[in-house]
Amino acid sequence: MKEAARFSLKRQLLWWLLLPQLVLWLMGGFLAFRVAMTYAEKAIDQSLTQSVRSLARQVKPLGSGLLVDFPRAAQDIIEQDPKDRVSYMVSSPPGSFLLGNGKLPAPPSENTIADNEPVLYNVEHDGRTMRVASIQVSFGDGSTPQKLRIQVAKSLSVQQSIARELVRDVLSPLLVLGAILSALVYGGIRRGLAPLQRLETLLAHRSATALTPIEMTQAPEEVHSLATTLNQLLTTLQRSLSQEKRFLNDAAHQLRTPLAGLISQTELALQETEPEALKLRLQKVHTGAARSAHLVHQLLSLARTEAEVSLSPVDVASLARGVAREWTPRAVAAGVDLGYEGEDSLTVAGDKLLLREALNNLIDNALRYAGRGATVTLRTRSKDGQCLLEVEDNGPGVSAPDLERMFERFWRASEMPGGCGLGLAIVAEIAQRHLGQAFALRVLPQGLCIQLRLPSGK
Repeated sequence: MKEAARFSLKRQLLWWLLLPQLVLWLMGGFLAFRVAMTYAEKAIDQSLTQSVRSLARQVKPLGSGLLVDFPRAAQDIIEQDPKDRVSYMVSSPPGSFLLGNGKLPAPPSENTIADNEPVLYNVEHDGRTMRVASIQVSFGDGSTPQKLRIQVAKSLSVQQSIARELVRDVLSPLLVLGAILSALVYGGIRRGLAPLQRLETLLAHRSATALTPIEMTQAPEEVHSLATTLNQLLTTLQRSLSQEKRFLNDAAHQLRTPLAGLISQTELALQETEPEALKLRLQKVHTGAARSAHLVHQLLSLARTEAEVSLSPVDVASLARGVAREWTPRAVAAGVDLGYEGEDSLTVAGDKLLLREALNNLIDNALRYAGRGATVTLRTRSKDGQCLLEVEDNGPGVSAPDLERMFERFWRASEMPGGCGLGLAIVAEIAQRHLGQAFALRVLPQGLCIQLRLPSGK
C-alpha cells in the first residue's frame, strides 16, 4: 500500500502567510516603478515641450532665409552633462539637417503633424532610448512656402535611474519591515503550534496500558477540542481493552473447571470395563461438554453485547411474538405454559439481534428454573414514555436479598445443573447498550419478573 504524502502544518502556514507577502512586495515594487517612471516621463515631456518651444522662438524667418539666435551659452548649458545630454536638431526642409548637435529620427506620421503643435515620441538613438519633442513651423512667402522642423531629445536613462533609486528607497524599508513581519509570523506560528507539540509529546510518552485522559489546561480552543476527541477515543479504547481483558479472565476462569472435569471423566471412562459404568461416564462427559458449549455461547454473547451497537427502529412487539413462537415447542416439552401479552406494535431504537438475545435468555431462564406446571408470560407494554419488556413466571422465585445480585456475572441463585450465571448479566448489558435498565421484581404470592425498561422509539 502506497504511503500517503506527508506535509508539515508549520510549512504550510509559513507558505500561505509569507508567499502572499512576497507577491505583494514584488507587485508593490513593480507598481512603484511604473508610477515613478510615469511621473519622470511627465517631467521630461514638460521639459522637452518647453525647450522645443523656446528653441522655436529663437529661429526666425528673415526674408526667404532664417535667423537663428541661439547663444553659445545656452548651447553649452544643454550639452554640459554627458550622462543627461540634450540633443537638438533644426532641419529645413524637415529632415534636411540645418544645425544641431546630432541628427534625430523623424516623428511618426510626420505628414499629419500640425504646425506649432509639439509632438512627443520615443526613439532609439546611438544605442539609447530617447524622448523626442518635435515642432514644425511654416515660413516663407506665398509663392515659396517652406517648413522648418525643430527637435529636442533627451535620454531616458537618467530618469530611469532616478526611478529605480526612488523605488529602492521606498522598498528597502518595506523589505526590512517584511523581514521583521516574517520573523513575527514565524514566532507566532511556533507559539501557536506549541500546544500541538505538547500534545504529541504527551501521546509519544504514553504507554499502551496508560490510557488515562490527556490534560491540556492551557491550550487554544481548537487544540482543546482535539484533546477532548482524543480523550473520548482513549476512553473508548480503554473500555474495549478492559472488556477484552475481563472476557479473557472470565473465559479462562469458567472454562477451567468444566474442561478439567471432562478430562477426569474421559480418563475414568478409559479405565472402565463394564458397559453400564462406561455409559454412565460418557453421559457425564456429554453433560460437561454441553455445559461448556453453553458457557462458551454465553461468553461470546456477553462479548458481543459489550461492543458498540448501532440503534435503529425495531418493533419489539412483533419481535417478542416471534420469539415466543420459537420457544413454544421447548416450553411444551418442559411442561410450561408459555404465552404472550401486550401491544400489537411497539417501536424502540435498538439492535434487533441483541434484543432477541435478551428475550431468549429471559425465556431460557424462566423455563429452566420456574419448574414443570408453571406459567411463563412474555409481555410488552408502554408506560411513562418507556417501553417495558417483561418475562414473568409463577415459579418459586428468589429471596429479597438475592434480587440485588440477580444481574451479577457468574452468580447463581440455584444449584440446578445447566446454568452458568451469565444469562441475566447479558440481559442487563443489552439493556445498558440500549440506554435502558434491567430490573428483577418479586411477584406475589410467588414468582419472578425480569423487566427491561427501554426508551420509546416514538
